[in-house]
Amino acid sequence: MRSGTKALLTGCVLALAASAVLAGPAAYFRWKSKFNNYTICAQTTPGDGWEILSGPFKDAHCSKPASGQ
Repeated sequence: MRSGTKALLTGCVLALAASAVLAGPAAYFRWKSKFNNYTICAQTTPGDGWEILSGPFKDAHCSKPASGQ
């Protein structure tokens, strides 16, 4: 492998690692069931029968609003 290619590959790996370090945790949202109005707090959709009720939140209890709210 040529030194230019090696340096480029090393730079890409370091940039990817640095971006992962700076990434914050995913936000939580309060989800409501379309079938029985049951609500849960989750980071991702529980499935097709759910819609976002409120959010984003910082915590898994959906009690602390994410910054900017």
